[in-house]
Amino acid sequence: MKVMATLFAAMCVPALACAEDASPAKPDARAEYDAWRSGRLERLQRPEGWLSLVGLHWLEAGDHSIGRAKDNDIVLAVGPERLGRIALAGDVVTLTLAEGVDATIGAGTARTAELAADATGAPTVVRFGTANFTVIARNDRYALRVKDAEAPTRRGFVGIDYYDYDPAWRVEGRYEAHAPGSTIEITNVLGYLEPMANPGVVSFERNGKTHRLEAVDEGDGQLFLIYSDRTNGKDTYGAGRFLYAAPPVAGSDRVSIDFNRSYNPPCVFTPYATCPLPPPENRLDLAVTVGERKYRGMTH
Repeated sequence: MKVMATLFAAMCVPALACAEDASPAKPDARAEYDAWRSGRLERLQRPEGWLSLVGLHWLEAGDHSIGRAKDNDIVLAVGPERLGRIALAGDVVTLTLAEGVDATIGAGTARTAELAADATGAPTVVRFGTANFTVIARNDRYALRVKDAEAPTRRGFVGIDYYDYDPAWRVEGRYEAHAPGSTIEITNVLGYLEPMANPGVVSFERNGKTHRLEAVDEGDGQLFLIYSDRTNGKDTYGAGRFLYAAPPVAGSDRVSIDFNRSYNPPCVFTPYATCPLPPPENRLDLAVTVGERKYRGMTH
């Protein structure tokens, strides 16, 4: 599950014996942060953003009726009473639309078609009214992720609360590459373990102590950092936060990290996301008092 883009900050290279930078943020650094924050809000509130999720339906092998009527095998929260039938055979998911139903499968006009899952990078989108669904693949299981532009979570979005921006949390760290092909076991909120590409680890200093974060590569080359810290459950989401950093340039091991860009996982906004949880290696023994705070609108 790809989840949405950012960077983070509080890192010093031990070899350089650098101290925490308490100087004011450079104008361009603060402007970049403000632009990131605006973009984050815009993406979150899009008609098909994370706020629009209204359902997650795991598929069992066989043929199943699907629609909003309660007597369907798969009952959707939105859409026509009888959308059609959906079948899972091995790793193939096939949808057949009901006669006369106003819906489309992908960009074509076919009424029966195989649905590509998100693992392909281009999942098939089934659209009906203001809603749609795609197939997601998780640990050899398949599910329908349903979105609706009129979802209560989107209509009732109350905004995001943040800590104050602090330039001292924009730091440099040292990147150590792992052997090619390395993976790390990541548990998601459903309790499933999933091996994810683990290109390397980032180390940084804070308060005289060295901290390390294992990075995940979701396929875009960015360093995806899933971490927890002492603020979790108090001021921030209990299951941790996400952060992205750009990889080092060729010939360098230095990475710029801006913890001000720490953001909430999709699970903060909807119970229908499959968020990864921080691995044990990424549990920081410090309070990261920047970035996004708890979501006031969380109801689950």
